[in-house]
Amino acid sequence: MDKTVSLPEQPDRSTTVTLVETSSNPSGVVLVNTYQTNRVGDPMDLVALAHQVQKGDEFIRANACNRLTVIADQIRYLQEQARKVLEDAKRDADLHHAACNVVKKPGNMYYMYLRESGQRYFSILSPKEWGPSCPHKFLGAYKLQHDMSWTPVEEVEKRDAEISIIDKLLNSQAALPACTGPNFEGLSK
Repeated sequence: MDKTVSLPEQPDRSTTVTLVETSSNPSGVVLVNTYQTNRVGDPMDLVALAHQVQKGDEFIRANACNRLTVIADQIRYLQEQARKVLEDAKRDADLHHAACNVVKKPGNMYYMYLRESGQRYFSILSPKEWGPSCPHKFLGAYKLQHDMSWTPVEEVEKRDAEISIIDKLLNSQAALPACTGPNFEGLSK
């Protein structure tokens, strides 16, 4: 049974309270006076019930908004990650297509130069090794990783540290224990 109640502090807004249905024969027992057992009672009880329903609605809405905000943040983070993956893939493809007269081997550093003609090419000689007789404009240094991706020289140390941690993890936990949480024991030492 639904009752619509206007709250005293919000007369322009009403809240619907659902009460338990009345029965003159609950569980097969005949009641002597259904009015006494099913009456609504004090009107303030309805107001208290309406307050509780309204408060529940507000909390549910706030909870849903908070959870949706977290999901929106995760979506933005994933979009940024996808953008970075695409940028890295484009950079790696461009670097793989640069002119080079040597077979590139993973784990080695390669140095990119620009000829006057506009051709970009890789060399195994760094600008330091060339010295003052460096024939072309130096564009950057890149390390070819074992997954055939390229790491700019500025990021090589960070990337090598990440790979080292992953190698430690793979070597120390050949048989992963039955554990629900992450186990990074011994990786930071």
